Amino acid sequence: MALEVTLSASARSSLLSLGDTASLINRTNERLSSGLRVASPIDDAKVFFEAKALSDRADTLSEKKDGIDQGISSLSAALEAVEAIDSLVRQAKGIVISAKSTATTAEAVALEAQFDVIRTQISQLAADASFQGLNLVNGTGSSLDVSFSERTASNVSIASVDLRVGTAGVGLNIVAAANFSAATSTDTVITALDTAITTLRSSGQSIGSNVALLQTRLDFTESYVNVLEDGAGKLTLADITEEGANLVALQTRQQLGINGLSFAGQSEQNILALFR
Repeated sequence: MALEVTLSASARSSLLSLGDTASLINRTNERLSSGLRVASPIDDAKVFFEAKALSDRADTLSEKKDGIDQGISSLSAALEAVEAIDSLVRQAKGIVISAKSTATTAEAVALEAQFDVIRTQISQLAADASFQGLNLVNGTGSSLDVSFSERTASNVSIASVDLRVGTAGVGLNIVAAANFSAATSTDTVITALDTAITTLRSSGQSIGSNVALLQTRLDFTESYVNVLEDGAGKLTLADITEEGANLVALQTRQQLGINGLSFAGQSEQNILALFR
């Protein structure tokens, strides 16, 4: 005949309470180790998916932020090229002005050679001003396209400029040196150089304005990503101080439960002793 063991009500209650307490201790330890109050849909499906939507949006905007940052670098490279070309054009203008006061034809010819070297360097510098394959000053007809959001058509397209040496209507209209010994020739070149300087100033202002625009959008996107991540964290992160206090309380409850179970067992033993 099988021996049946029946627990008293107090013992059964103590065991159930200990089981519940052990489960709560395990949950609290998981929260303390992961730092998350809601780590999966099992914990709280509604909160979990709300936080995931915020996190996914933050991840997407972080990718957009990287694109904006690269756009700023592309424009910065173009702006550096504009400033360098402006410096070369001003050097060339200085040479032409010097040629106006040359005493000999030989000096004029030497200055013409210097002028043509700088003129060549202008186009070469424009060709070298690429960033990750994109050149915004070499007259390639390309553009910088930056998207700010995946949900709207918020974007900007910045067209490239042509700062190579060319002829009227193409690039900077700086012709090769002809005859610096003639006053009319130098005056014509100086006029062309002044026009080129004006073009460079306008291009620099436009590029600088676009850099400022992208920087503003970059700052906004960084702040917005932080807000989204903070919002997701508020929904899922555990309060470590609170969870630590909960763990101490649960461990105390567990110990009391063990003591209660022990007392219940002793009471039953005392009752059995009466029948011996």
